[in-house]
Amino acid sequence: QVRLVESGGGSVQPGGSLRLSCVAFGIIFRLYTMNWYRQAPGKQRELVAAITVGGTTNYEDSVKGRFTISRDNAKSAVYLQMNSLKPGDTADYYCNAPPLPIGPQREYWGQGTQVTVSS
Repeated sequence: QVRLVESGGGSVQPGGSLRLSCVAFGIIFRLYTMNWYRQAPGKQRELVAAITVGGTTNYEDSVKGRFTISRDNAKSAVYLQMNSLKPGDTADYYCNAPPLPIGPQREYWGQGTQVTVSS
């Protein structure tokens, strides 16, 4: 059974930091681009960061310079280091493994972890 298990969310004051983790079970992790999405109350889910198989990273403009996505294929894990957090970062954060270009066209999601930034 495929599972993406997230951890690391919590409440922090503006300017604080959190590190989210997502550990994948049941997929050949190294073959997948991995994404972090977030969804704030009343808002659409948005892509925050992505990391390719080769380690290339991309970020949504509002988090660029503050967030860092990384992966550890040996641990089947993807991380999101979030620094200089702002209230606008408050959301549920989801890791995501999008469908591979070939093979079974399956997409996987973590259960979500809450990030709250407030004073």
